[in-house]
Amino acid sequence: MTDWKHIETTVLHGYEDAMRQTPQEPQWHGEGDVWMHTRMVCEVLVSLPEYNALSGQEQKAVYLAAMLHDIGKTVTTTIEGGGLHAPHHAPTGSRMARRTLWTGYGLSGSTEAVRFREAVCLLVRYHTFPVHAIDMPDARLRLHRIAANSQLAPLFSVRLLCLLSKADMLGRIADDIRESLERIAFCEELACEEGCYETACMFPSSYTQHAFLSGREVWKEQELYDDTWGEVIMMSGLPGTGKDTWISQYAADIPMVSLDAIRQEKRIPPEKEQGYVANLAREQAKEHLRNHQPFVWNATNITAQMRESLVALFESYHARVRIVYLETAWKKLLRRNSSRVQAVPQQAVEKMLDKTVLPETREAQTVEWLCV
Repeated sequence: MTDWKHIETTVLHGYEDAMRQTPQEPQWHGEGDVWMHTRMVCEVLVSLPEYNALSGQEQKAVYLAAMLHDIGKTVTTTIEGGGLHAPHHAPTGSRMARRTLWTGYGLSGSTEAVRFREAVCLLVRYHTFPVHAIDMPDARLRLHRIAANSQLAPLFSVRLLCLLSKADMLGRIADDIRESLERIAFCEELACEEGCYETACMFPSSYTQHAFLSGREVWKEQELYDDTWGEVIMMSGLPGTGKDTWISQYAADIPMVSLDAIRQEKRIPPEKEQGYVANLAREQAKEHLRNHQPFVWNATNITAQMRESLVALFESYHARVRIVYLETAWKKLLRRNSSRVQAVPQQAVEKMLDKTVLPETREAQTVEWLCV
């Protein structure tokens, strides 16, 4: 029997009231609010043979994901066309889960902590995929993109994702449960066929992998010729994670495009409009790219949207991109940031954390998560 009174005081503390007050569309959730659904999902999960066959760490990760999988509905649920909808609740919930696990439970600043936390966040982020994969024309590509993240978070797998999705479907009252389970079974079969059910698919090279995951029409088994001329290192991480220190140790021999340096030179505070700073930085980058000069792009780059536009720019000049994400423990980060000459207000750092999404494998030819 799950001790829900205890759970209310742990990872779901602060969410339970909002979950109780968040209704769901009765056609798909006859059980009622998000809190009741979450309880049902967790109870079903621990009863499944697949769950009980997992390792201890896998059980912890998927159970945490089950508890947190729908917290995004508490802030995204709206009434549209006379019905209840929660658009983008999965990615929203994933960011909320990251903030909770990072600052509230110390899951930051070490390789083990980051990999475990991000396995949970990936499960939350993609928990709706298995039941919808059959409807997607690019399901195979999306499946490989999702599965590739096991290279960064080894605990994560499509197998665990499908297990969470199965519990999600069973932990509700609706007429479409059998159909939903059949849809998840299709996703499982597809993943097995593609060789990415248990772990990421193996590619002949990182260049082939990135080309395939970028959507180019290439065979997974094809060893493509790497026509890039050199590497652009894109830094990623919150203020105070030690990006400048890392660069001085590992990339001091190549030029750096630094948004902080431009702000200081032009005397533009971080809280002001940054369009001018970004344009100057891009022009510096383009000059290096035209000259086939490797360089470091030094900025926070904490969202996929930020990174995507930059990677597209760098790759349009046939550069190879390496994303280096840095992280340190939360209290240590705040101390480092406060000691900087150009310290970012703590409130601003916390807002940045709310937006932070770690780079995924598909985003560049090389993606690294490093703890410093």
